[in-house]
Amino acid sequence: MISVFIVEDNPDIQLLLQTIVSREVEYACVGVVTTGTEALRRIPELLPDVVLMDIGLPDISGIDCVRRLKPLCPNVEFIMCTVYDEDEKVFQSLEAGANSYILKKSKPELLLTAIREVYEGGSPMSSDIARKIVARVQRKDQARTDYHITPREVDVLTMLAKGLTYNEVADALFISVKTLKKHIYNIYEKLHVDNKVEALNKYFGKF
Repeated sequence: MISVFIVEDNPDIQLLLQTIVSREVEYACVGVVTTGTEALRRIPELLPDVVLMDIGLPDISGIDCVRRLKPLCPNVEFIMCTVYDEDEKVFQSLEAGANSYILKKSKPELLLTAIREVYEGGSPMSSDIARKIVARVQRKDQARTDYHITPREVDVLTMLAKGLTYNEVADALFISVKTLKKHIYNIYEKLHVDNKVEALNKYFGKF
């Protein structure tokens, strides 16, 4: 049996998700909370198999919850179940540690299938979300081709996009800050930009 924990602040959607999960014998809803604070406390205690996580919670965003919970509960699988389909929220969720991103408007059968697949090690997505991911990969590949960005420079850009400091990036790549700055200078030259924000926007694209 797959144990499912629900984090959702809307009472109607909360009840709907509980009903969908509980109507099938192979799934069990083991808990429901309405805030990120409660989720941070209860999930490490219960260690459910799968968590359905809303993004727009009243206190802490679901994305921040996943980012903080994943290191504490590495075996718990997180599905973002949300009304938001903005590209930035999709990619922030996946980078935070979510394994799946499902829109609340999805059919119940898709939600149950997603729970099963993520429990078995998959990363199911709504079809429109999957298209966004493919489009981003294609844009990155095109940018790498157009600007001759090297794999190491991609690593630098990716870490800077996550908000890491120069010291943190240098440590992660096992290089000196001086060497890192050389990489950054080369990136700026290739992208024809003057600062980090312009570089990230030009390489990753504005979603």
